[in-house]
Amino acid sequence: MLLTLDIGNTSTTIGLFDRDNLLETWTIASEKHRSEDEIGILLLNLLRIHNYEKDVDSACLCSVVVCLTERYKNALKRYLGIEPFVVSNKTTNMLKYSVDYPEELGADRIVNAFAAYSLYHKTCIVVDMGTATSFDIVKSNGEFIGGIICAGMKIQAESLKKFTSKLPLIKIEAPKNAIGSNTIDAMLSGIVRGHACMIDGLIKECEQELGERAVVIATGGYSDIVAQYMQRKFDYISPNITLEGLKLVYDAHVLNV
Repeated sequence: MLLTLDIGNTSTTIGLFDRDNLLETWTIASEKHRSEDEIGILLLNLLRIHNYEKDVDSACLCSVVVCLTERYKNALKRYLGIEPFVVSNKTTNMLKYSVDYPEELGADRIVNAFAAYSLYHKTCIVVDMGTATSFDIVKSNGEFIGGIICAGMKIQAESLKKFTSKLPLIKIEAPKNAIGSNTIDAMLSGIVRGHACMIDGLIKECEQELGERAVVIATGGYSDIVAQYMQRKFDYISPNITLEGLKLVYDAHVLNV
């Protein structure tokens, strides 16, 4: 079985694959102070609860948290006896990188682009709504040409609380109306509907620059909420595209399939 790990700024998403079947997914906090031993024990216990600890024989991870990358690698070696495959622009050579500084690309963005290219074989835009909202654009020939990064909705909500004296910290949920009749509804409209308008506009501009209509894939925890207010509907909402991409990367680069 293959363990896949997407280590993000806020949370770490873990998937367990048996061949092509995604059996389990777990989400844990990306606590930057968490030690190698804590990580190892946590992973081992997650697998033991479902009696998988003896079946996992490989792992593939991507990380945007530098201080956690090495700890996860060491924890997997020490507690599961696995040498993980770590994704970067240097280890993932199935894409053509037409960007200024490939070494600066987040590993999750590489995985998302590779997944879109492998699954659809068309020009794709992957919109990942996590801590940041990122657009990753890959052409039908496997050329990663760049993307867009902007503040995610959680960052926007936290910033409004931090930099104002009266606005509260709110939970992200679907706003009832565009015109909010109270402070919370007004904030939700600005954050959620504003995000939808931003994504609509950026997709339009990207497609104009590309000179073609792209397949647009949304992922991340807020995809379903934002999708309600999109004029240019997402072609696919794929909550597990990063985990699936990690498996595809592992298959292509380690198993050579």
